[in-house]
Amino acid sequence: MSTNGIVLTARDLSVWYGGFRALRDINLEIRRNTTTALIGPSGCGKSTLLRCFNRMNDLIPEFHIDGGITFAGEDIYAAGVDATDVRYRMGMVFQKPNPFPKSIYDNVAFGPRVNGLRGNLDGVVEDSLRRAALWDEVKDRLNRNALALSGGQQQRLCIARALAVRPEIILMDEPCSALDPIATARVVETIANLKESYTIVLVTHNLQQAARVSDYTAFFYMGKLVEMDLTERIFTTPRLSQTEDYVTGRFG
Repeated sequence: MSTNGIVLTARDLSVWYGGFRALRDINLEIRRNTTTALIGPSGCGKSTLLRCFNRMNDLIPEFHIDGGITFAGEDIYAAGVDATDVRYRMGMVFQKPNPFPKSIYDNVAFGPRVNGLRGNLDGVVEDSLRRAALWDEVKDRLNRNALALSGGQQQRLCIARALAVRPEIILMDEPCSALDPIATARVVETIANLKESYTIVLVTHNLQQAARVSDYTAFFYMGKLVEMDLTERIFTTPRLSQTEDYVTGRFG
């Protein structure tokens, strides 16, 4: 597959929680080594889709899907597919920083240890922290409790923890919504740098953030994918008036 090839695809995807239909007939493609922003008002299905990609919704009672999702050509909901393996290949960064109550080092080393890494763990920890733009701030206190870090540092630590298991895709669910503007700027800068090496799917309500870091943007409304295109086109010349109303602040 080429570096610009399709790595993640949703086809005719509908998501149900019992009798509630959260997503309706979603069709989209995510290209390798790009950043795709999912935008839209609260409750429109953005986070639901993100959690479908790494099968976290499996943990919710009465969840089921119609249609399918393929990752690197494989149906991730097919019988026999290990959901845990899917989650390692698609790392997740959540809305609020959630470091383990362990040292900074042990947070980053957790995933590689669980996976039975026999190689240079110190090197993995340092590389992951460098990629998350945190190494220079914590290199002299790796044995300190991660909960003593600031909110922005904790979020970058969570990014480093996700990177440590060498995922192919990074999923981010509003990673800056709980952070102050300075911490947000650092995390956004980190995301912008990561897209050179990773495929990123980002849920955000911050349109400036989406415009800055993403290559593609998908606009959702009431469980439907309204429009998806290059980010520049979505924000300057969208095809649909509903999209234009949302990105220009006239929506609702």
